[in-house]
Amino acid sequence: MPIQQTAPSPSLRHGPYEDAQALFTGSLFVSITMMLYAQAGLLTGSTAGIAFLLHYATGLSFGALFFAINIPFYWFAWKRMGREFTIKTFVSVALLSALSEIGPRVMHIDYLHPVYAALLGGLLLGTGCLFLARHKASLGGATIVSLYLQDKHGIPAGKAQLAIDSTIVLLALFIVPFERVAYSVLGAVVMSVFLWISHRPGRYAGK
Repeated sequence: MPIQQTAPSPSLRHGPYEDAQALFTGSLFVSITMMLYAQAGLLTGSTAGIAFLLHYATGLSFGALFFAINIPFYWFAWKRMGREFTIKTFVSVALLSALSEIGPRVMHIDYLHPVYAALLGGLLLGTGCLFLARHKASLGGATIVSLYLQDKHGIPAGKAQLAIDSTIVLLALFIVPFERVAYSVLGAVVMSVFLWISHRPGRYAGK
């Protein structure tokens, strides 16, 4: 008797509840990273890095700065990435801004070594960004610009992202002690390696 071959099922689209769970969980994980980094005096790249620099320099709220900095980038997202990506990105940015404000009021860590903050934060940040990417969302800023430059001018998104993040790190040297910048680079490496291993085309079927 011949073995019956089962045709592969088509990729399933994410439903609204799946999208809602992913956007909230991804934003929550990233917000925890932001709390860890703020307590340890670290920073990250993209618009979150700019918000951190302004937060350290002025003392203004990170959540409010992050939300405001991302506003101009939604036009790029709408034009180049489409309505769904833009709306989900806006929701993710708003969630991260709100959760970053709420977090310190419900969770407090008495002692945190910057190396541990970099390692744990890098993994949480990578996981959160992976959740968002798999549900067609981002945390705005440099990610949108990088994708726009790749689409419009043929500049690889990875190179554009690296240039933006490198500029933020150089600016940080004028505000944040060199030791903290080095720990921040460690966190970025941990996140990058995690995404490199975990985010591969074709591995995840959901859309």
